[in-house]
Amino acid sequence: MADKLRLMAVHAHPDDESSKGAASMARYIAEGHDVMVVTCTDGGAGSILNPAMDRPDVLENIIEVRREEMARAAKILRIQHRWLGFKDSGLPEGDPLPPLPDGCFALVPLEESVPSLVEAIRDFRPHVVVTYDENGGYPHPDHIRTHEISMAALDVAADPAYQPELGEAWETRKVYYGHGFSRAKILAFHEAMEARGMESPYTEWLANWSTDRPDVMDRVTTQVECADYFDVRDEALKAHATQIDPTSRWFGIPMELQREIWPTEEYELVRSLVDSTLPENDLFAGVKV
Repeated sequence: MADKLRLMAVHAHPDDESSKGAASMARYIAEGHDVMVVTCTDGGAGSILNPAMDRPDVLENIIEVRREEMARAAKILRIQHRWLGFKDSGLPEGDPLPPLPDGCFALVPLEESVPSLVEAIRDFRPHVVVTYDENGGYPHPDHIRTHEISMAALDVAADPAYQPELGEAWETRKVYYGHGFSRAKILAFHEAMEARGMESPYTEWLANWSTDRPDVMDRVTTQVECADYFDVRDEALKAHATQIDPTSRWFGIPMELQREIWPTEEYELVRSLVDSTLPENDLFAGVKV
């Protein structure tokens, strides 16, 4: 580990690592760096989004199935993986919203959940950590909690006085929020497909996008070129067969068009102990072994 740079990505559910930043991770692995994904919950409350997997045997064993899916995705991405093991909170729906289930991740007090992530940080000793922004990327209770546990754990992991039995204190050099689909990105794909006489899968999405909603591209500081690894990302996504329908709009943009129009993944630098010039094109910019 002494001669490698290390990246940790903290995610809420199995499949989040493949839909958010997977190509960047695959690139860094290919370049010889170490990458670990930490998954906070068991994914047991996730809906079956692929009709082919909506079967009684899957529903009855959903946590085991999602663990197997995560193992396949980790193998495809060649990442190290660690479960924190908290109960999936689910995404409440209805008016009024129903209460969250007892004991779920979003309701576990931070003083009880933070130590498990601190132990992972001190064990892996990442130079860079990627997590979600204050809105969770989107307002899922587990995604918001992932932001909260990440920022709290990063603070105390660096404090030698905080639970020394969890390992030697470690201060992460840079912290990023990962940002997925932006309006700018969707619009670029939409216009490129229409210009080529193809049907865009984003027509309805753009029509319903409120002009008052800010675009996350306004917050992006760092764009990582990783187009050569989009195929690895897609294979990892497909490994999560309960969540990813291979006929969905995830795969509606031809690969060559993706590589031409938008060859990067986007991040926002929110903490740094090193000097780097913004905008960046590398999560490890300024970091030395």
